[in-house]
Amino acid sequence: MPLTNTQIKYYDSNVLRLPKDKRETYNAQVDRLIAALKDSLKNQDKITIKKVVKAGSFAKHTILRPNSQFPADVDVVFYISGQKVDEETFGTLSQKIYDALIKLYPNKSVEDFEIQRKAAKVTFVGTGLEVDIVPVIENSNKEGYGWQFDRVDGTKTETCAPCQVKFVKDRKDEDPDFRTLVRMAKQWRSWKGVPLKSFHIELIMAHVLEVNGKAGLLEKRFRDFLLYIAESGLKEVIKFPENGWVSQFSDTVVIIDPVCDTNNVASRITEEERKEIVQLAQESWETAHFASIEDDLGVWKELFGKGLKVEGAA
Repeated sequence: MPLTNTQIKYYDSNVLRLPKDKRETYNAQVDRLIAALKDSLKNQDKITIKKVVKAGSFAKHTILRPNSQFPADVDVVFYISGQKVDEETFGTLSQKIYDALIKLYPNKSVEDFEIQRKAAKVTFVGTGLEVDIVPVIENSNKEGYGWQFDRVDGTKTETCAPCQVKFVKDRKDEDPDFRTLVRMAKQWRSWKGVPLKSFHIELIMAHVLEVNGKAGLLEKRFRDFLLYIAESGLKEVIKFPENGWVSQFSDTVVIIDPVCDTNNVASRITEEERKEIVQLAQESWETAHFASIEDDLGVWKELFGKGLKVEGAA
């Protein structure tokens, strides 16, 4: 007998989903950081903060409840004007942000600040919250859009953080269980060590929703997500109604950003990683199929971890 929708929603509400009180705590902590950092950056020459947007899984409400292995993280996008996109680099922007953070938090160790490929990460020891501060050069001609830089290869990518949040909200409005399915897939990813990012999972799940619709048990729909990856081999181009004309990509895996037709969000997935993802999805689908037939919660835990709990379980 398959897991019922009631059991899965119990698991999602009590184990996977970020609780309301935690969300409020994180929101307050991030708001304080934003206010202080905005004031600090305003004092620097040529830096004008046009707006700040919370983005990523936190803003999309697909974030998982944190644990000792996987902390909570919030993406904060700073839209910056007064810079020329063809002259500015991520290195100079991130250095200004890094210097401002050091001044704001003089008692924090240097290890609490980390410059990544596209963001400056701040880790708060008390709550364990990780905040990625993403500088984006505003495109004054397109509301919400801007250019994001990569520190390693120097490339710039057009993006729209509010549009990406809206994309997930639109799917949730179409299917009230969409976020639950995404959180299930993210937990599977984390437990099985699947080399997929959260954004990849959201977009693959959205594609499966578009192809299969929202009918059926949640358990079956999660298995369909695994089956799509296994059967397609991630060799199909994934795109969305929001996309216009899509150019050709030569990357191993192609998942088009629904808010930017020229951005393949899966461009860094290698052939070896693709094979690993597909193999793990195939094996996991077989495990889920067996668990469903046998009605065995212990087998389900092979996919989601020992923390899997459903209403009425021992």
